[in-house]
Amino acid sequence: MTALLKGRSHGVRGLAVRAILFRGSRDLIPLYALYALLFADHGLSTAQISLLLAMWSLTAFVLEVPSGAWADTVSRRAMLILAALLMCTGFTVWTVAPGFLGFAVGFVVWGIAGALESGTFEALVYDELTAAGASSAYPRIMGYARAAQESAVVLAILAAAPLYAWGGYPLVGWASVAVAGLHCLTALTLPSAPKAVSAADVEAFDDDAPPVPSLPGGVVAAGAPGIGGREPRVFTRYRSMLSAGIGESMRVRHVRNGVLLGALIYGVTAYDEYFALLAQTAGVSTAIVPLFVGVTVAGSLTGSLLAGRTEAMSGRTMAIALVIGGVLFIGGALAAGLAARHPAVVYPLAGAGFVAIGIAYGIVFNAEVVAEARLQDAIEGPARATVTSVSGLLSEVVALAVFGFVALATLWLSLSTTVALLGVVMLVIALVTPAWLPRRGGRR
Repeated sequence: MTALLKGRSHGVRGLAVRAILFRGSRDLIPLYALYALLFADHGLSTAQISLLLAMWSLTAFVLEVPSGAWADTVSRRAMLILAALLMCTGFTVWTVAPGFLGFAVGFVVWGIAGALESGTFEALVYDELTAAGASSAYPRIMGYARAAQESAVVLAILAAAPLYAWGGYPLVGWASVAVAGLHCLTALTLPSAPKAVSAADVEAFDDDAPPVPSLPGGVVAAGAPGIGGREPRVFTRYRSMLSAGIGESMRVRHVRNGVLLGALIYGVTAYDEYFALLAQTAGVSTAIVPLFVGVTVAGSLTGSLLAGRTEAMSGRTMAIALVIGGVLFIGGALAAGLAARHPAVVYPLAGAGFVAIGIAYGIVFNAEVVAEARLQDAIEGPARATVTSVSGLLSEVVALAVFGFVALATLWLSLSTTVALLGVVMLVIALVTPAWLPRRGGRR
């Protein structure tokens, strides 16, 4: 027994290491800091860049639910490997064909990769832990993986500046391709545990099915005897869960409010796609832009780390925090715009502006993490993933609205003024937060 427990402990640690490496290498991409500038410096307008971002978001929006169903019927490990390969392919296309068409193709491929990975990685980790009888370790491991993801973004941004100084966009591009290749290798190391469904779900979808053996935690392997030829029809299960999830999202008030609030808070953060352009238009040199963007990522990392301490905040407290964040964001964006008109003090003004934006970004990111956790508390039905995906889809709608707004507004307004107006949205979200944030632990 002792040997078995030690073996499980070793397996969980190994999974944690692989999960951290997978998520960390996914975002250790230097191009993240400069791709908006890459597009602009290859002749694309802000409207064209917004169109590219919308294509990326729309691809993920359309494929998110279908890819989730696919992940439940095929090897999740194989899907993650394919997603990593597509991601590498997308950055390769950007590097060898830097033009609107190449960027569009790269974004579509990247969007497909994101949809394939969305939810699949989490399911793979959970199933592997369940098979090892250690499902309680899931929150801790995913917390480490998310921290690695945010830290990787900071490192990638810091690396982008010297890479650009030494070899321009080509070196940044090929370095990103190389890291994406490393990400593919980390995907190959991931385990391939049997997909699992609850015994209760099996009975609900096939009342005549004979008893089936279960894994630790009351979970049965999808390929276990008794499910083989009698397993629930994929489409029947899919339609039932989709109906239950959408129904709970629409009809249960506290769940509906949580879905909407989470989608608004996360969706509006699509403004981060314009941070690099904002720094450049302020007069910051391209080689230094990644450092300014890094300030905002440091804000999101700090907000994530502090979520454990703010998880009990009330809706009123979150609203106040969002108001403070909105004011700082608006002031930061306007300060960056002011820097463009005062070349002698570009860096002090832009620096102060981006510090304010970074603090605001951290506040909003913290609020998003807390709101998502409250939504999970509020969900009571069997279709938890479907309810969460509804929020994800709505957040993509909000993101598309942000991209469309920027594309139109920049035809008449400066980028700094346009970005500042997005901060007003944060103030509006603050108004509904006290009523929409689900209470900690469940129903309002």
